[in-house]
Amino acid sequence: MTAAFALATSLLWGLADFGGGLLSKRLRELTVVVVSQGAAALVLAAVVLATGAWSELDARLLWCAVAAGAIGPVSMLCFYRALAVGPMGVVSPVATLGSVAVPVGVGMVLHGERPGPLQAVGTLIAVAGVVLAGGVGGGGAPVQRRTIALTLVAALGFGATMSLVAEASATVTGLFLTLFIQRVVNVLVGGGALYATVRRGTPALPEGPEGGVRAIWRSLPALSFVGLADVAANGTYAIAAQHGPVTVAAVLASLYPVVTALAARGVLQERLRALQTAGAGLALLGTVLLASG
Repeated sequence: MTAAFALATSLLWGLADFGGGLLSKRLRELTVVVVSQGAAALVLAAVVLATGAWSELDARLLWCAVAAGAIGPVSMLCFYRALAVGPMGVVSPVATLGSVAVPVGVGMVLHGERPGPLQAVGTLIAVAGVVLAGGVGGGGAPVQRRTIALTLVAALGFGATMSLVAEASATVTGLFLTLFIQRVVNVLVGGGALYATVRRGTPALPEGPEGGVRAIWRSLPALSFVGLADVAANGTYAIAAQHGPVTVAAVLASLYPVVTALAARGVLQERLRALQTAGAGLALLGTVLLASG
């Protein structure tokens, strides 16, 4: 059961990442974040009411969830922008580093944990993968430095968010409540940023005969899928971690960049140079080793 739910997590997260990046090619990244997370918040609201998760609310959960919600839009904005300019096969494996590396660092600082041999090796391999995935030292045009910078910011944000959610959630219902509050804050922070940019003259929606609200309406199923897939992935991961070793769940769930890369290859016919493919693979291998340690 652990393996099945953890692999389902990889599938859902990978498809959500691909969908978010694809939508960001024709819609503003902030718009994608606000609408997709708004859809997720609505579903989570129903889950919270149905499960009575409000009883889990306390000060620690509230502040951790609010902090995660404030960080989330920045991380997703950077990630979707990086995915939009691509290549997705590089961006997704590099971004997944933070979801493992940051929690490991938090464990070392706050809980006195020390990295094992696998984690030390994983760190070195992951750093080498980041460098190679950027195209350093290879022929042809490397990935833009801005893309790598955006990806690393997103990675740190994802890791911080996961750590905050883990600190807040001791039970499944507590996890649902944490995710609900987080996404409400996501929408508020992202919506505020979107409003500010509109006030400065940047349109929130595409212009032209096929733009405006019609563009959102046509993309609403895909936007909803992105938000709901993210929520479902959190749920399947929680089930996987509860029914088996957390290490196994974390390792298998961390394979979601493979899904994103395969989707980009199949749908967008995205091709990477051999050096970039090797770098992306090393980044993914480093992530697995970090989680396994």
